[in-house]
Amino acid sequence: MNSSIRNKEQELSKMSPFEIKNTLIELAKKDARKSTRQFLNAGRGNPDWIATAPREAFFLLGQWALSECTRTYKADPGIAGIPESEGSMDRLQRFLMANSALPGALLLHDAIKYCIETLKIDPDSLAYEWAEGIIGDQYPTPVRMLEHSEEIVAAYMAQEMGNNAPGLGKEYDFFATEGGTAAMCYIFDSLQANRLVNRHDRIALMTPIFTPYLEIPGLDRYQFDVVNIQASEMDKNGLHTWQYPDSELDKLRDPSVKLLCLVNPSNPPSYKLDAACMKKIVDIVKNDNPNLMIVTDDVYGTFAKDFRSLMYELPQNTLCVYSFSKYFGATGWRLAVIGLAKDNIFNRLLAEQPEIQRKDLFERYRSLTPEPDKISFIDRIVADSRSVALNHTAGLSTPQQIQMDLFALMCLIDKENIYKQAMQDLMQRRLEALWKSAGLTLVKDPDRVGYYSEIDIMVWGKKFYGEEFCEWLKANYNPLDIVIRLAKDTSVVLLNGSGFAGPEWSIRASLANLTTDDYVKIGEAINQILESYHKEFVEAKNKH
Repeated sequence: MNSSIRNKEQELSKMSPFEIKNTLIELAKKDARKSTRQFLNAGRGNPDWIATAPREAFFLLGQWALSECTRTYKADPGIAGIPESEGSMDRLQRFLMANSALPGALLLHDAIKYCIETLKIDPDSLAYEWAEGIIGDQYPTPVRMLEHSEEIVAAYMAQEMGNNAPGLGKEYDFFATEGGTAAMCYIFDSLQANRLVNRHDRIALMTPIFTPYLEIPGLDRYQFDVVNIQASEMDKNGLHTWQYPDSELDKLRDPSVKLLCLVNPSNPPSYKLDAACMKKIVDIVKNDNPNLMIVTDDVYGTFAKDFRSLMYELPQNTLCVYSFSKYFGATGWRLAVIGLAKDNIFNRLLAEQPEIQRKDLFERYRSLTPEPDKISFIDRIVADSRSVALNHTAGLSTPQQIQMDLFALMCLIDKENIYKQAMQDLMQRRLEALWKSAGLTLVKDPDRVGYYSEIDIMVWGKKFYGEEFCEWLKANYNPLDIVIRLAKDTSVVLLNGSGFAGPEWSIRASLANLTTDDYVKIGEAINQILESYHKEFVEAKNKH
C-alpha cells in the first residue's frame, strides 16, 4: 500500500465515523463525476420516508386552533387573541365534521375518541391544550411535559416499548426533549451534577454502540473508566449473533460499575437483546448489582417484533431515551422523551448520599422550591437542562409536543399494526437485497431488526477465501481501506464499524435512506471490493 495512503488512513482512524464520512463523501462524489456510477450514501440513518397522516392531522388542527384565536379577538394588521377552554372540544368536533373530507380529519376524530374514552382525558382540557400548544402562545407548562402530552406518550411507550405493558404507563414520568441527542446530553450532565457518577467512576457500555456513547465518557469533564460489554457471541457456523455471552455480561456483577449504557436494538448491528441476555441482566441487577443505573436508548424498538425495553423489565433501575425521529421520518422535528419510573434507584441513591453532598445539592436547587431534597431526579434533569436558574423557561416547544401527540396517537389507534408492519417489511426487503447482492447468507433471526447492517469482512473473507487470505488482508491493509476503496472505486459511502467499537474490519450500512434497488448496487459494490482484494492476494501469492 502507498505510504501516504496508509498515513491518511491512520489519521482518519482516530476520528469519529461521522467525521470520516465527510472524506468518504468527497471521494465517492469525485468517483461518480468521472464515471457513470451513481453516488450512494448509506452512511447516515436519516429515513427516506415520512408518516403522512399525523402531519396532515397536525396542519388541520393548526387551522382550527388559528380560528380559535381569531374567534376571541381579531384586528388589523393580522392580530388575534388566544384560545379559550370552555366549549373548545365542541367547537373542534364541529370543525372536523365540517371538514371531514380533508386529510387528517379522520385521524383527529379517532384520536380524540381514544383520548376521551381510553385515557379518560377531559374533552375541553384536551382541545384547549392542543389549541394553545399548536399555536405556541404560552411557555410550556408543566415544563417537563404538557399534561395530556405526557399521558398520551405514556400510553404509546407502554404499547411500543413495553410490548403492551399494563397500566398505560401511568407509573412513569416523561420529559420531552429536543431529540435523543439532547436527552443524552441532559442525562450525563445531571448524573454528574447530582454526584450519581463522578469523574473517573466506572461505567459499562454494551458495544458496538452509537459513537457519542463512546465519545462522551472520554471528555475531560467525565473521564469515566469504561468497561465494554462486547456483543461477541458467534453461532456454530462462525457468524455473529450480535448478542452478549455470559462472560461479557458477568462484568456487570462488579458493584463498582455504577452505570450501564446501551442502545437496544443495537446500532449498528441492529439486533434487539434476546430473551437470554435480558434475563441475565435482570438476574445480575437483582442479585449482584442492585444499585446499577441503566440508560437504554430504544429509538429502534418500534422496528422490532414484540419489543420490550429494559425500562419495563427493570423499571426501578432504568432510564429510557426514546426518539420519534426514525420511525416517523422526523429527524428535523427533534422529538424525544426521557422516561423514568416514579419509583426508581436514582431517587433512592440521591436520598442516601452523604450529608455534605445533599447540602451542596440543596443549594443547587434551592431557588426552585423550599424543599429541594424532594425534587425527583427526572425533574432535576429538566432544571439542569436550563442551568437551574432558567427552569421556568424549560421544556420542549409546545408545537413539537402536539406533533409528538399525533405521532403517538396514530399508533395507539392502529390496532392492526398496519404502519408498523409496513416499516418492518421495508427494512427486511432492503436488508435482503443488500446481502443477496453481496453474496452473503442471511440467516433467519427473530431478534434482527435491520435498520442498519453490520458486515464483518473477516468473517465473510474467511468463508469465501480462507484464513490465509484474511491474514494477508490484515497484514497489508488498514481496516479503513475498505470504506475508502468503496468510496473512491464504486461511489458508495458506508461507515467503518470499528468507529462504533465493533469488529475492526466491519462496515456499517444504513438501510433507511435509499431504495431497495440502491441496496442491490451497494451489495454488488461490496462483493466487487472483496473480489479485488482476493485478486491481489492471489497475485501476491503467485509471485512467491
